[in-house]
Amino acid sequence: MLTVTELTAKVRRTLEGQIGTVWVTGEVSNLRLQSSGHIYFTLKDAGAQLNCVLFRGEAIEQRKLLQDGQKVVVQGDLTVYEPRGQYQLVARQVELQGLGALQLAFDRLKRKLEAEGLFATERKRPLPRFPQRIGLVTSPTGAAIRDILHVIQRRNPSLELVLAPCRVQGLGAAEEIAAAIRLLNEWPAGGGAEARVEAGAALGPETPRHLDLILITRGGGSLEDLWAFNEEVVARAIFSSALPVMSAVGHEIDFTISDFVADFRAATPSAAAEILTESAFASHQTVIEARRRLRQLVRQRWERSQDACQQLAHRLARVHPRRRLNELLQRLDDLEVTLGRRVVYRLREVKTEWQSLWQRLLRTRPTQVLLRRRQVVSDLELRLLERTQARLGELRNRHAKAEDCLRLLSPVQVLMRGYSITMDAATGRILRTAGEVGAGQKLKTRLADGEFRSTADG
Repeated sequence: MLTVTELTAKVRRTLEGQIGTVWVTGEVSNLRLQSSGHIYFTLKDAGAQLNCVLFRGEAIEQRKLLQDGQKVVVQGDLTVYEPRGQYQLVARQVELQGLGALQLAFDRLKRKLEAEGLFATERKRPLPRFPQRIGLVTSPTGAAIRDILHVIQRRNPSLELVLAPCRVQGLGAAEEIAAAIRLLNEWPAGGGAEARVEAGAALGPETPRHLDLILITRGGGSLEDLWAFNEEVVARAIFSSALPVMSAVGHEIDFTISDFVADFRAATPSAAAEILTESAFASHQTVIEARRRLRQLVRQRWERSQDACQQLAHRLARVHPRRRLNELLQRLDDLEVTLGRRVVYRLREVKTEWQSLWQRLLRTRPTQVLLRRRQVVSDLELRLLERTQARLGELRNRHAKAEDCLRLLSPVQVLMRGYSITMDAATGRILRTAGEVGAGQKLKTRLADGEFRSTADG
């Protein structure tokens, strides 16, 4: 007969010995992160479920990516948790399936390329303000190229596109995208004329053979659909491009590795076309407004000339000799009145100055000065006496406080409370412990009112 503990231990040894380490696939549910750092979850499928534990000490990169509803493949040791009598899987490795695995690969590549400096802001090049010809890397049958052509036809029909057709999803799409980027970089040097397509107006034979930038684009889709733009080969091709590169992949919420490496990111293909045609479109609007503005300037110029003629007529009337003579006569009358007022004001000022001098003379008589000086001396004598008395009082208080402190700190005060000091009679050394006293030793004891001598018995 077995106890519960013995039976459970036997089951545990059987499971660990006969099954041991296994790989199990399923869906995560009931995920719990404990304060200890351990993670508990249930791995289930349509027919059963299995308790799992991921201990804190296991170095697993996907630890933070685990979440309910995620499909994973777990490697671990099958064992029994004896306190509860239930079997469980102790996870050693976790691999994500589906979107989780793609997201993990995305994060790994992003960290790697960022560490190498492919995302550095200082290496990004500005886009040309008025591009005349751009290289286009996309599928010739996708919705992205139709949106771009529609915007360009509406905003800047003279903008030309050189299409490097490629697949934008599926196996081998990343290599085709990278090859299209390299092809467009080689196109100005020759050998790429077959890739030129009409995007706006017809291409003329005298058009200069060069590209201003490269646009990489495709429409929206799932993470798997956009995965070609998350491949390292595409990122390396963008980084190595001699031409500026704009990335417009997916919708506004979609971010790919090509967006981070490119010199500029547009939210959508249509937004990219609007950005590339913005300067030309604004200039077109300026030209449209030029006629109205020119007429307005001519009208303003005519009005200013008319005002200038009127001002000249007024000035001619103002400089007539009779008008000038009348103004001089009026000025003479004003000066006469002003002169009379100035004489009166000056007499008043002189009178005021004499009165001020007389008052100053009265204030500076010797008797008045002597009285003021005597008053100052009296005030100073009184202040000196007050300061002297205050200083003496302060010194008396400090002396009394110092005397009290010395009295309180004096050893005599301790002796007056009943204590005594015992010393060696021969050397005068103070004895602090009984071990310092020997039999027959002469002692001297000091009290508050005197001292006496004694001999130690032992």
